[in-house]
This record gives sequence, structure tokens and C-alpha cells, in this order.
Amino acid sequence: MLLYDDIFSWDGWGGKLRLASGKCRMRIYDLRQSEKSDLELLKPFVVITSDIEGGKMSIRSCSGHIATLVTKKFGIDPRRMLWVEYYFASEYGIEKVHNIPERFDVVEFAWHEGRAIEPKWRALNPRMVNTIKGLVSDW
Repeated sequence: MLLYDDIFSWDGWGGKLRLASGKCRMRIYDLRQSEKSDLELLKPFVVITSDIEGGKMSIRSCSGHIATLVTKKFGIDPRRMLWVEYYFASEYGIEKVHNIPERFDVVEFAWHEGRAIEPKWRALNPRMVNTIKGLVSDW
């Protein structure tokens, strides 16, 4: 079941300076409510984020801060959450001859006093890529 599908904004820190504030594209799914099987999922909450064009801050640079805010705002147990960052394919160089393929990264955090710290990125398991692609096919 889709819980959230919108542009997610965060204030950052630094008071009036709003350091590291930004926006990202985000979808949150609760797979417990959409699965037809009797299996208990270890991580039923899937959060998929992506940078937006013209954004001031990247999701990669603020992932711990964003994850902390999301778990608090939506009441998600971080131990039951799969955090995925989606990076669109891009081209660069003269006449756009160089390509960077699209990428799906899983981010794992250490949690301390309700805060996501020490993010570690790794490629999404290839068996899961098609599933996640299906969830963001219209982005």
C-alpha cells in the first residue's frame, strides 16, 4: 500500500540560515498491506527517494537527516525499513557522449537515540531492482 507519494521537504539545521534544507521525490510503501501471502516481512516499509531537478541539496548528502525525519513523521520503526535512493541515468560531456546509468542504492544506517547516523551505501540486490523499478516506473 502506498503511504506517501510527493515532494518531501526538510528544513535542515542552522536556524534562519536553514543549512542543508532541501526537497526530494519520495514514495513510502507498507508492503504488509499489499502482500497476499502469510509471510511476515522483515522490512515491510520501503522508502524510495530521488533528487529533484534544481534541488539545492542532494539526498546523498542529507540521507541520515532525511531518514530521521521520515521515521518520526510517519511513525516507522527504522529496523523495519528499507531505504532506497534512486539516481536517474544521465549524460554529460560535449554532445552528451558519456553516460552514467541509472542506479538504485540501499542505505543502511546506525541508529542512535532515534537518529540515523553513519550511512553506508550499497547497490540494491539485482533481484530487487525490477521490483523497485516497478514502484517508480512513472518518475
